[in-house]
Parts: sequence; structure tokens; C-alpha cells
Amino acid sequence: MNRKEAAKASLGRLIDIMDELREKCPWDRKQTIESLRHLTIEETYELADAILDKDMKNIRKELGDILLHIVFYAKIASETGEFTLADVIDGLCEKLIFRHPHVFGNVAVSNDEEVKTNWEQLKIQEGSKSTLAGVPQSLPAMVKALRIQDKVRAVGFDWDKREQVWDKVDEEIGELKAEIKQMNTAETEAEFGDLLFSLVNAARLYDIDPETALERTNKKFIRRFNYLEQKTVRAGRPLTSMTLDEMNVIWEEAKKQANDNP
Repeated sequence: MNRKEAAKASLGRLIDIMDELREKCPWDRKQTIESLRHLTIEETYELADAILDKDMKNIRKELGDILLHIVFYAKIASETGEFTLADVIDGLCEKLIFRHPHVFGNVAVSNDEEVKTNWEQLKIQEGSKSTLAGVPQSLPAMVKALRIQDKVRAVGFDWDKREQVWDKVDEEIGELKAEIKQMNTAETEAEFGDLLFSLVNAARLYDIDPETALERTNKKFIRRFNYLEQKTVRAGRPLTSMTLDEMNVIWEEAKKQANDNP
């Protein structure tokens, strides 16, 4: 049995198991599309964590959990006659073929940027009312900012040269400082948001995923702070009894640890 046949057989087995669970398990029988939503979000974040950690064992596991949710949603919808798993897969296949005319048609592209541009134009042909219509409202703010900027770039709304973004960052920093001096809370928040948006833009232009970059920094800070706490516990001193200078000495030690970088 080759890989394609094995995948078909495994998917068929999963569908059979899902059918049986939906019939015989009280918990599975009780679930609705709405009740599964928060669990799906949780599974997606668990996959994201595994990817960031380059943990292939857990990536495989979390992909399985997400696949279960896809089959689960389709099973529930099939019971009310809304759609089936086959409808989901067929719709995806048709979309992939339509949006890749450079593979399945006679359109020529020279790089991935042209692919993205064509993709956005094809989405408009499909009936999207706006370039930004496909950005989910519930995305985390930083991820949403990146998606917004990536989408408008595809229709030509972008800097001529990426270095120009730093003038915008400097401008936003200056405006933020000015509002802080005025002690204007609402305007300070607005300018802080503008600064973050411009930094996300800079990250995009330099091929950096800002969400990943920030999460790596979060993990690094946690490692260093854990080292600081453990060192003070062994010394029999609570952190609250230490000066910031004393903490900084241990913090610098933490930065030199071999496992400090991801």
C-alpha cells in the first residue's frame, strides 16, 4: 500500500470511528459546532506551540487533534443536511485549482510575491467585496495587523523601499512621546497602537513574523526569570528582599546560560 492509499484508508477509518462516537458516546453526541469552537482554538494554539518548539512528535499529535475537529464539524453538519466532509474536501480542491492558475492553468509567475498578488485578485473575482474582507475579526491583534498589511501589499499599497518604514516608526515614537507628556490617556493608547502597527509593518518588510518573534522573547524572558527565582530560592532569599541591582547580577548570569537561546 502506497502513501496515498494508506492516507485514504486512515481517513476512512477516522470517519468510521467518528460515526460510532457520535452514535454511542454521550459527550460526543452532545457536541455542537458552537460547543467545539473554543476547543478548536485551543488545539490550534497547541499546534502553534509545538511548531515554535520544533517538536515534531507533538506537531504530529496536534495535527491529528485538528483533523479530528474537521471531521467532527463535518459530521455534525451532515446530520442536518448542511454539508458533508466530501463537500469540504471538494470545495478545497476546487479553490486550490482556481487560485493556482500558474500550476493548473497557463498563467506565468516568476516568484512567490506574484503568486500572492494573483491570489488576492482571484479572491476578488470569487466575490470578495474588499481586499480585507477575508481577515477574521477574532484574530489576535498582532496576527491581524500582519494579515492586513500583507493583503494590502498584494494590491500595491506598500512602501517603495522597505527602509522607508523606519521613518514611520520614528514618527510614531515621537507622536507617542508627545501624548505621554500631555498625560492624555486616550491619545496615548491610540499612538501606542500606531507604533505597534508600524513595528509589525517593519517586521513584515524584513521577513520576520512578529508573533513568533515576540513569543520567542516571551519564552526567553520566562527562562531567565525562572533562573533568577531558582537562584534566590537556593540562596534562601525572597525576590522581594533584593534590590534591582542584585537581581540584575543574576539576570546577567541567566543570559549566559547555554540553553538561553531557542
